[in-house]
Amino acid sequence: MTALYSTRIDTPAGPLSIIANPDGAVRAAGFGTDDETLMAVAHPSMRAAVVPRPDLGPVTTAVLSYLDGELDAIDEVPVEQYTGGQFMAHAWQTLRQVKAGEPITYTGFAELAGRPPAVRAAAAACARNAAALFVPCHRVLRTDGGLGGYRWGLPVKKWLLSHEAR
Repeated sequence: MTALYSTRIDTPAGPLSIIANPDGAVRAAGFGTDDETLMAVAHPSMRAAVVPRPDLGPVTTAVLSYLDGELDAIDEVPVEQYTGGQFMAHAWQTLRQVKAGEPITYTGFAELAGRPPAVRAAAAACARNAAALFVPCHRVLRTDGGLGGYRWGLPVKKWLLSHEAR
């Protein structure tokens, strides 16, 4: 099994842990967690030995640029998650199209994904997303405008949305 690389980047929302493959595709990312916990959210087929690195090159650069206000800097970072089926893979790709500063509702997300009645499936795609920040499930809100849930905590989601609202 191919080794993966990890790093932690301090952010105002807490430390962001990132695990990427040797080609720079993000496999998992999450706030305030360690590599072992983070790999637990990734599908078992995506798990491998993780080697810590202080810098993941373009991935680290993109995150630092995002934190400095270049909100679209993370958009081109490749992501490689277990698909979990056709809808899940499509939903995660669709999430990457939601622009910073333009959050949508779960209903709007289901519509954008081409399955308007699949609001619960859209919410499940957010819940099963293992690549936080890069697949921006934090940009999906409840229909009433409430935050809904977020695996990494509502204070993190609030900070990300506030940072992107500039």
